[in-house]
Amino acid sequence: MNKLPLNSPPERLCLLRLSAVGDVSHVLPVIRTLQAHWPKTQITWIIGKAEHSLVGDIEGIEFITFDKAKRWSAFAEIRRKLSGRHFDVLLHMQMSLRASLVSLLVKADVRLGFDRRRARDFQWLFTNQRIPYRPRQHVIDSFFGLSEALGINERVMRWDISIPEYARTCSRQAIPDEQPTLVISPCASQAYRNWTAEGYAAVADHAAEHHGMRIIITGGLSSTENRYGEEITTLMRHESLNLVGRTDLKQLFAILQSATLVLAPDNGPAHLANAAGTPVIGLYATTNPERAGPYGSPDLVVSRYAEAVQERYGKPPEQVRWGARVRTPGTMERITPEEVIETLDRAMTQSAEQNTA
Repeated sequence: MNKLPLNSPPERLCLLRLSAVGDVSHVLPVIRTLQAHWPKTQITWIIGKAEHSLVGDIEGIEFITFDKAKRWSAFAEIRRKLSGRHFDVLLHMQMSLRASLVSLLVKADVRLGFDRRRARDFQWLFTNQRIPYRPRQHVIDSFFGLSEALGINERVMRWDISIPEYARTCSRQAIPDEQPTLVISPCASQAYRNWTAEGYAAVADHAAEHHGMRIIITGGLSSTENRYGEEITTLMRHESLNLVGRTDLKQLFAILQSATLVLAPDNGPAHLANAAGTPVIGLYATTNPERAGPYGSPDLVVSRYAEAVQERYGKPPEQVRWGARVRTPGTMERITPEEVIETLDRAMTQSAEQNTA
């Protein structure tokens, strides 16, 4: 087994991160860093099927997709694709039992994962090297802990998600001119992270009235997302474009890149907007924004996390497990439309100042 840091670039490196969209976007700067420093290293990425549709066209990366809908047969497919193959390094970047079971199918000398204090779901049992413990890190910074353990201390903060022409066409249809645009992505994968439709509608009306903003609502195919899209549209006094369930990930990314601002809770589109370089007003009460907030927009986060943690656990965030969540119903309602509106006004002022600088 090779010792870390490595003395020379590995010939073959396997990266394991199946999901979700936001975390996959967090992996991309690490990928760009590896490519920049080790241009001859052959990189294989084992990734989820949906996530592959977003990043699977990155040049210089071999992708092996894992379709969780196929259940156990998905493991058989991975076994077949990896049969007879060996890697110098496996970067095990997902703390889940499913991902760890997939990791057993990867033959590698160095199996690098997270330190035992952070390695949930017994991930540490599936690795033979672990990164040093670093307290209170953002997810992106924790991912860079793996490349740093290999001996790369610089960071290449590029995402470079490609946008095909059909997605650009979709974006131009949604945002055809220079009118400032607010994209609202109201729903997270877990309902306890969702703010209220009434709150989104109030902020959207303010954005339209005071900043002349076009309002676009985005989301996936779930019944919850469709309900939010319809309710926000109905509650608003101004027109909005409801694109819930009408875009794929490439189209969504193109729209986020063309937007002026994005408003979202802790969800994948918030992190995609960050990857696109678009400022994000992040709404956080149930999850810790220092760990999972929009990486490039910490000053635009509206957070009630500290008070929610204090009520739920009887302790401040500094004294509970890093990343502890508050799943109590109604927690997101601690956030008021007024404070979100104040943040939006400040973001628009910053945008105007940058445009005139």
